[in-house]
Amino acid sequence: MKSASEKFLTLKMALLIVPQKKIGNQLDSIFKELEHKVITLIKNELKRFRKLLSPDYPACTEREVEDEEDVHSVREGALKITLHILKNMNHTDLANTLQNKSLISVHQSKLKSKLKQKFKRINEGISECRSSVLLNEIYTELYITEGWSGDINKEHEVRQIETASRRPATQEIPIKCNDLFKDKSIRSVLTKGVAGIGKTVSVQKFILDWTEGEANQDITFMFPLPFRELNLMKQQNLSLMDLLHHFFPEITEFRLIDCDVHKVLFIFDGLDECQLPLNFQKNERLCDVTESASVDVLLTNLIKGNLLPSALLWITSRPGANQIPPECVDQVTEVRGFSDPQKEEYFRKRISDQNLANKIITHVKTSRSLHIMCHIPVFCWISATVLQKILSKEKSRESPKTLTQMFTHFLIFQIKHKRQKYQQKCDPDPQQTRESILALGKLAFQQLEKGNLIFYEEDLRECGIDVSEVSVYSGVCTQIFREELGLHLGKVFSFVHLSVQEFLAALYSFLSFISRKNRDQSGIFRKSNMYDCLRSAVDKALESQNGHLDLFLRFRLGLSLVSNQTLLRDLMPQTGSSSHNKEEIIKYIKKKIRENPSPEKSINLFHCLNELNDHSLVQEVQTYLNRGGDRCLSGTRLSPDQWSALVFVLLTSEQELDEFTLKKFDPSEECLLRLLPVVKASRKAALRECNLTEESCRTLSSVLSSVSSNLRDLNLSGNNLQDSGVKLLCAGLESPHCTLEILRVQWLNHWVHMVPQNGSLAVMPT
Repeated sequence: MKSASEKFLTLKMALLIVPQKKIGNQLDSIFKELEHKVITLIKNELKRFRKLLSPDYPACTEREVEDEEDVHSVREGALKITLHILKNMNHTDLANTLQNKSLISVHQSKLKSKLKQKFKRINEGISECRSSVLLNEIYTELYITEGWSGDINKEHEVRQIETASRRPATQEIPIKCNDLFKDKSIRSVLTKGVAGIGKTVSVQKFILDWTEGEANQDITFMFPLPFRELNLMKQQNLSLMDLLHHFFPEITEFRLIDCDVHKVLFIFDGLDECQLPLNFQKNERLCDVTESASVDVLLTNLIKGNLLPSALLWITSRPGANQIPPECVDQVTEVRGFSDPQKEEYFRKRISDQNLANKIITHVKTSRSLHIMCHIPVFCWISATVLQKILSKEKSRESPKTLTQMFTHFLIFQIKHKRQKYQQKCDPDPQQTRESILALGKLAFQQLEKGNLIFYEEDLRECGIDVSEVSVYSGVCTQIFREELGLHLGKVFSFVHLSVQEFLAALYSFLSFISRKNRDQSGIFRKSNMYDCLRSAVDKALESQNGHLDLFLRFRLGLSLVSNQTLLRDLMPQTGSSSHNKEEIIKYIKKKIRENPSPEKSINLFHCLNELNDHSLVQEVQTYLNRGGDRCLSGTRLSPDQWSALVFVLLTSEQELDEFTLKKFDPSEECLLRLLPVVKASRKAALRECNLTEESCRTLSSVLSSVSSNLRDLNLSGNNLQDSGVKLLCAGLESPHCTLEILRVQWLNHWVHMVPQNGSLAVMPT
């Protein structure tokens, strides 16, 4: 028998042996499972590698959703093993091909991950990152159309918005951003649109959809290169590949990109902001992506197709920019902003309280000037910011109905926002706030005169703004003035929109006038009293052929009202402005309307009267229109300013100008000539049996040949036009700008149908 000590030792040994056996069994199980998973992983990767090496396999078909670092590491490990074995099997060429294609896939995934992080959020005018929102949560589809007139529209952008707002949508061909490059024959697309209309946000959503695998997965790489950041490199000399490596370190392993194999898209946002000398005629020719040159030479050669001729290009710009030769652009599109339904969709997405959202929508519709401006997404945001604060209160004060009131409330909101922001520390000095606003106003005014929307450090220094203290200015107006960091080389500054810049410029001019300081710098207001000052402003605006002072004038007149000055009492001293000044300037504006300026100028003058809260002329003509029925103006003698008011009412009506029927007003030649701007803005014009003569044909011919005419269908049957009148119409039809599709005219018992595709006229019986 074993002793007790021997039994204890035997038991101890048994207890030690059992765990070792158990551990051994666990290791076997673990390694069997590990072997299965490794083999499965390698098999899957080998299948993927085989697809990559297949000659008929597209450059990019997989939806790359895995952007985790461990996935990249596993793939790189599997790739190294495969490459090592292929080379040992003497398949070096196959290994090199696989390595190149795999690197493309891996680095495309890294680039997508970086761009997704950059573009998934939107600041919507707010410079503070913590206030940003997810783009996909708030994004509202924009109305984008194919085609452009080809002519440079130098009118003020608000005029262009007003024109677009009354353009019948039925005549446009809508297009979605994600479909821009569906047509394989299109290499370069130029997208135009006024400031703040949504071009940059469209670019941002386009890129985000690509990074999330939602669209354009046939594109291997997207390289967004905004001009405001390229401006910061205008002194540098480098190759195109170096430029790409500079902005996108994720692809530094690629010394060359084969655009014949891989689909590559360059996105150049903000051509109008370009400060590079894009000289397409004189810049040297460059074909090698590794050869160094200045950035502007790289861009001109890329756009002309000398560099990477198979690469796709998407360029965005405001309408006035025209640096790119037409032969370098395959398609032109126009961002029209929000349609009326899209405006409502935006407010309902932006405002979580749907009752409040409906209140805001209803209020915006009550003011035609506000409703028109809401074609601009940025103005929708400004309106939402202001009206959300005011209409959410049970006993809300009077809501803003004019542009000046809206922007004044917006500025007040910014000042109060700063006070709330710093309430835990110290209340900001009102004098410092006033000085900051004046400094920003001076910058706005001086840069407005130069036509600049973005500014750099030297621009701020010219206005006496200490660049080292610029945070003070952006702190005062967090959502008005933005400091943006370029990717690598310095800072860019801007106002959130051109209209904000114009408002601050008008405020600066007004404050400079009443304080008797810096009047010589304003250049416009040098008169001795308020009435002379405003009259001079009206004259200056009317002298401008393109309307560049239109919106500035509206703000300037609106700020002359005591009610708006009261809102800004913390910023300005009492001015002593009186109702006498207001009545005098209203009389002067009506006098200018009677002198019958162009329809565009007349419309702006009516908007000016609206800013001054005078609606008398509009109410007079509305009385005639309210009679209803046909020939509501028959037997009525309207004065020149009443005719202008009628044009204003019709052009700014909420109803879409699809068809204009002359008989509804007065079937006469005088009425047609007076309402010609309405005919020009309509899609159809029914002028049948309206006592029209050869003189009407002469005027209508000028409409047919106008670049800005929306007319597609013209019915002149039943009028004694004579052969001479028809010949005058034919002269208009021959214009390259004529967009008329159907012309009905009584001539030898036939009516004429125009076929615009080949420019021929088909004569068909009535």
